[in-house]
Amino acid sequence: MSTISSKEFIEGIPKAELHLHIEGTFEPELMFEIAKRNHKQIKYSSVEELKKAYSFNNLQEFLDIYYAGANVLIKEQDFYDLTWAYLTKVHEQNVIHVEIFFDPQTHTDRGVSFDTVIKGIHNALEKGKEELGISFRLIMSFLRHLDEASAFKTLEQALPYKNWISAVGLDSSEVGNPPSKFERVFAKAREDGFITVAHAGEEGPSAYIWEALDLLKVTRIDHGNRCLDDDKLVEKLASLQIPLTLCPLSNLELKVVTDLKDHPIVKMMDKNLLVTVNSDDPAYFGGYMNENYLGIAQALHLSKQQITELAKNGFKASWLTDQEKSSIIAKIDTYFQNN
Repeated sequence: MSTISSKEFIEGIPKAELHLHIEGTFEPELMFEIAKRNHKQIKYSSVEELKKAYSFNNLQEFLDIYYAGANVLIKEQDFYDLTWAYLTKVHEQNVIHVEIFFDPQTHTDRGVSFDTVIKGIHNALEKGKEELGISFRLIMSFLRHLDEASAFKTLEQALPYKNWISAVGLDSSEVGNPPSKFERVFAKAREDGFITVAHAGEEGPSAYIWEALDLLKVTRIDHGNRCLDDDKLVEKLASLQIPLTLCPLSNLELKVVTDLKDHPIVKMMDKNLLVTVNSDDPAYFGGYMNENYLGIAQALHLSKQQITELAKNGFKASWLTDQEKSSIIAKIDTYFQNN
């Protein structure tokens, strides 16, 4: 095995990203560019001032600025540009498969049509597949701070695009908005053929993870940090190999952990949990996939073997076919052996 650094090792390893909000990739420079194009005002006078505002004490503070930024997205081209900027960025980081969230209600509530949003995103993803070799799945998230009726309406709007959307998810303000609030919507989504996932156990309790599993019948938990509060839950997640899509830099920025040295990812690996590394909202949290891998590798002194396991988990937890997974995992094994 060669002696390349962890940083070089991380940069070269093929990666899948399974927890990424496309609206959370909105870099300040692009935000100002699109705002100008659409004659929309941003309450910050410069890119620098906006970047300084990216300092959060909790999830809600982040969401406030996240939704404000999304306000400048109006036309199909805007959603295309946003998605394309993300894809070109992660292509440089050796990300070869993405399963990304979009939040239609953030836009339809402002009078932007569902069609406009999804067409812009989908067209960029198709171009990314063709030109950059990045395969993809799309996940439509319901905003949990809104009501069930709004989620049902969004599900109805999604039906004409069923062949473009693989799954439905649940995001936004977690505390006080348990998964049970959306049990009926998720039942209908499953009937309509969608896979289900949900954010649970980030700021909310481990009970929310149980609800996501038992009531929403999810196949993957987004975040899931708080599962460690409940041994029975850990046992269930491990025995069923239900993936957890962890987001280290997001956890740090939103004060889910106060120091990356306290991040639970290694404890989770030791308990045989299927954990993956992702960037969540990279424009706001200081890093894309490589920065998340590097941050956690340095803080917890991860070995190349552990980094390799995490990269393989990203593909195991994905919705690629078994054949596609096997082929990529074999390549990762070869990469590990040669580096």
